[in-house]
Amino acid sequence: MKHNLTTRKYERRARKLYALFSCLVLALTVMVVPAFAADDPLTVVNNLSEFIFSLIRAIGLILLGFGVLQLGLSLKSHDPSQRANGMLTIAGGIVITFTKEILTLITG
Repeated sequence: MKHNLTTRKYERRARKLYALFSCLVLALTVMVVPAFAADDPLTVVNNLSEFIFSLIRAIGLILLGFGVLQLGLSLKSHDPSQRANGMLTIAGGIVITFTKEILTLITG
């Protein structure tokens, strides 16, 4: 009897996964949109570069905010190791946030 219940449970789970997969494939098929490229290939590369650097900047700002939060919590709980981790997270967030500017300084 118990074997029959577990088999039904797995069948139900398999049906749910199949339905989710089917919906995902259908959504990806329906949402196909043609991409119109710019005339100048350099413009396309510059736009892609700007997009990637904006994503990197957003990740850096998130890390910076998390570092400030971690540092504040460490000051409240008087935890030196958490304070060091907070400072390192803040430093990493600053470096990641200003990656584009750092690269332009290095390359000239």
